Amino acid sequence: METSEKKPSGLLQVQKKRENFTLALFSPSKDLDLFVEHYWAVDWDLRGLAPQVSENLPHPSVHLVIEPDQCRIVGIVKEKFSYVLKEQGVVFGVKFRPGAFFPFVNVPVSTYTGRSIPAHEVLGAEAADWERAIRAGDDDHERVAITEAFLRGRMPAVQDETISLITTIVDTVRADRAMKTVDDLASRFHLTTRMLQRMFSKYVGISPKWVIGRYRLLEVADQLAHGQPANWPQLAAELGYYDQSHFIKDFKCIVGLSPEEYIRKNAEAKVNSD
Repeated sequence: METSEKKPSGLLQVQKKRENFTLALFSPSKDLDLFVEHYWAVDWDLRGLAPQVSENLPHPSVHLVIEPDQCRIVGIVKEKFSYVLKEQGVVFGVKFRPGAFFPFVNVPVSTYTGRSIPAHEVLGAEAADWERAIRAGDDDHERVAITEAFLRGRMPAVQDETISLITTIVDTVRADRAMKTVDDLASRFHLTTRMLQRMFSKYVGISPKWVIGRYRLLEVADQLAHGQPANWPQLAAELGYYDQSHFIKDFKCIVGLSPEEYIRKNAEAKVNSD
């Protein structure tokens, strides 16, 4: 198990006191790489300080999360979500690759979309044993090892080739701005639109249209968080919008701020953190 070099994507609000907040990502072992994007751990110590709000844009991924007071399966969240950090705590989680949670439950992943469910109700009594072992773990490396043993015990005996296909499709959406519509994606992979939509509902839990739009928005939010200049009309066109106003409207609807307000807010947060 190695610490991942990837930077977190979709974290909207820059933490003002980084010395009181840490986020670590860990890469999965090779045999679990098809299913797990990474393991993550957040810990904070705000004793004597005001609570902080961590705001995030969701990815098309299911998470298995253990918090100070609960252990749950979190389906895909469609809108921005927030988590209040206060006092002292640790949260540990598994971020499954899009489509890769399905073989662990064998029910349409859309069943969990927009829901947060106690882990034992989804994964059975073994999830309670996993939770107890995680809470007794000494550090993140031990927690990852415990988690990988738990997941290996639930891995499907026969590999589902659809998962590999979805991984390739999602990676294409993430990397290729030319993928602006579901028709574009279906054509690229020689599928009908209906086949693609049914596949995503069953395995990913959300529509391919939502996945395309969300990855484009995540890309833009990450760029703007670092103050990178943008040609707004050109950017809107590259994202598949007919005009700039519709892009700004969608960005504000999801993020809660216009792009320019978001740039300004992040710039102010960075100044305050220095």
